[in-house]
Formats: sequence, C-alpha cells, structure tokens
Amino acid sequence: MNSDTLRILYHYMLTRHLHRWPDREALERWQERRIIRQIRRVRESSPFYRDLWKGLPDEAWRQFPIIDKPIMMEHFDELNTVGIRSDEAMELALRAEQTRDFEPLLHGVTVGLSSGTSGNRGLFLVSPQEQSAWTGTVLAKLLPGGLKREARIAFFLRANSNLYESVRKGRLQFRYFDLIRPLDEHLQQMNEYRPTIWVAPASMLRLLAEEYAAGRLKVQPQRMIAVAEVLDPLDQQYIEQAFAQKVHQVYQCTEGFLGATCAHGTIHLNEDIVCIEKEYIDPDSRRFMPIITDFSRTTQPIIRYRLNDILTEAAGPCVCGSPLTAIERIEGRYDDILYIRHQQQSKRIPLFPDLVTRAIITASPRISHYRVIQQTEDLLEIAYRLDDTGEASALVEQEIHSRIETICKGLNGIPPRICFTAYDFTPGPVKLRRVERRWSL
Repeated sequence: MNSDTLRILYHYMLTRHLHRWPDREALERWQERRIIRQIRRVRESSPFYRDLWKGLPDEAWRQFPIIDKPIMMEHFDELNTVGIRSDEAMELALRAEQTRDFEPLLHGVTVGLSSGTSGNRGLFLVSPQEQSAWTGTVLAKLLPGGLKREARIAFFLRANSNLYESVRKGRLQFRYFDLIRPLDEHLQQMNEYRPTIWVAPASMLRLLAEEYAAGRLKVQPQRMIAVAEVLDPLDQQYIEQAFAQKVHQVYQCTEGFLGATCAHGTIHLNEDIVCIEKEYIDPDSRRFMPIITDFSRTTQPIIRYRLNDILTEAAGPCVCGSPLTAIERIEGRYDDILYIRHQQQSKRIPLFPDLVTRAIITASPRISHYRVIQQTEDLLEIAYRLDDTGEASALVEQEIHSRIETICKGLNGIPPRICFTAYDFTPGPVKLRRVERRWSL
C-alpha cells in the first residue's frame, strides 16, 4: 500500500469515525483551536497574509480583513506558500483546458482553473497531501458504503483534475465524462460502463433522466450527486421521479469542499474542515453569504474569504442530529439577485432568485424547463418549455405574469415588463443559471 493510499485511508477514517461532537458548542471550541493553529502556520509562510494581518493577534482572526476572488488573484504570487507565480499557473491551466490533458503538475502541485461564471476566473493549487485529505473526506461523506463496497463512479465535469483522479483507489473505479463531448458518446459509455454512482451538474442529471425515460439510457444509478450548479426544484423533482431515489448534493467550488447532504438529504456545511461565518443579506429569510476559513489547506490558504453565493440556513436542526449547520437551499449567486424599483421611494428592492423560481414552477405543472434573465432594470426575459398536453401557452404566461406581479407588489415594488421566449439550453461546459441578472447596479 503506497503512501498516497495510506494518507487517503487516514483522512477517511478521521472524517468518518473520529469527528463526533456532543453539541454545537463543542464543535466551535474544536474549530477555534484548529483555526488558531492554522493562522500561526499561514502567518509564517504567506507574505500576503502576514502583511494583511499586521498588528492583529492570532486570537483576533475574526477582525482580519475579508478577501475575495479578485483580491486573491491580484496577490496570488504572495498569497500561496509554494512560490508558484500566477502567470506560470495560468499558462499550465489554460494548456490543460485546450489539450484536455489535466495530468501535468507544477512543482509537484495540482493547478486548476475555476469556471469563472462571475466573469473572473480563479486559479487553485492543491498539494499531494491536500489532495489525499480531500479524497478521504469525499469518500467518507459521499459514498454510502465507504471503502468497503465496490463502486463505479461517473464524473461529468467541465474539466478533469488530478484532484478528481485521486478518487480512483482500491475498490473504486472512476471514469471522467468530459462535458464538451456529444451526448450520444456519453450514453454509449454509460451503457457500457454501468456506473453505480453518478456525479454531474444538475442540468446533466436532468438530461440523463430524460434519456432514461426515452429508453436510450439503459442504466440506473445507486446514488446521484449534483455538483457545480444550483439544484433547481423543478429538476430535482423530475430526476427523483425518473430514478425513484433522492438526489444528493455537493457544495464544492474552487475554494474547497464546503458541504454535502446527509442520509436525510439535508445539506450540511463541512464545518469539520472549514469555518463558515454568515454575512446575512436578509436575516428574516435566513439568507447569507458565506465567509470561509479553511483550517487545513496551506498551499493556497483560504482565510476569511467571502464567496459570492446565497445560502439559506435551515429553520431548525436536521433530524440526523448533526451539529453541522443545515442549509435549506443553495439559491445562487449574489450577483444574480434581481432588482425592481420601489413604488414610492427612489430605491431598488431585491427580488431573490428563489421567489422568481417558485412563481414560475407553480404557475403550471406543464412547465418542464425555464430560464429567467433580467436584461434591464424593467425587463425580464423568461424562456420556458411546456410538455405536450394541457392548457394553452397564453394561459401559462398570464399566470406567470400574475404571480410575479403579485410578488413585486407585495414588496412595494414596480413589476417589470416580461418578454416570453422559447427555452433553449444544452448541458455542457457552460453552467446553467436558471435565474440570472445581466445588468449592473
């Protein structure tokens, strides 16, 4: 058994068996000790953070300045602790994207590139030790049989990585499905490979469910895990009905493995590997933006890093009894909050994506797909697709318009104009965003 496998087994056992806290307070005390230890290491090894935290003691880490992706990319060379320059990392990452060969390392470190849906692509670095820790954590949290049961994993991703390839251990078989390849090719490989665990963006899982219903896909999964995109309620319902099982979710991004569903289907934040502070943007609805501090990652330290995501905290604890924060839903990006004008005051009112989603999918059971794009402050473009039977399109559009108008007036806002178009989206390297804002405040 080689050293990589031993490290993975160690982290798997650690995550699955040793991390048990009697309550939330015990978890937070444990987190604090790990964070302080991490702060001391990072202060010594990262010139960027050392300068950023100047004058503040380790114990005052909650007062450290918050950073984000633009700041991280601007100071990439001084932030990482292995002396890798952003220009050489970007060159390697872009070459991998073009050649589809993701195996080459840079000074023994895996280099990856985020999808850049917010307009700025980010680099990430992962050492072999961090790769083993990631793999062990994923195995412990996501595989129902852990390392004891054989599994064939199908990974549908925009880009492969040594990080994902490291899952191919022991009883586990792994096959990467490149999202830029044609659907027919995927179906043929799926029917031959017969994977038991499917990991894919929600839009691809939906497409596979449609192909299964049409009889062109001949296999069923034992477990499905949605990644990379928001799992829309409409897609979730269709996928779960098609395969008669629950869709699990992973909250994973460039900045880390941040959450996963428990056996009951509730998303829990991975607070056994990261600390997540909540920056509330709407306390009444429990919506917040996460500020993450990873207390194990040292190659590219993540300390008080604000993500551009909107999470909704669960109203109560999960029935599984875990002290890890339960999340009701991952709603989307902060940049995709829609805005409408107030009826009397000269201000804008936020219209959260989930409100628009609910208005559309409850307007008619015939709606099978939709996308909403706020093109300007007073114009919503709604693309949708209906099944083959039922009421006329005009009635569906009237109901959608009425529901959105009711929501806007309830917020004391001026309803936007609505333009209806035909739905057209093919799952692939571009992430599906069901609700999107394309104008700047």
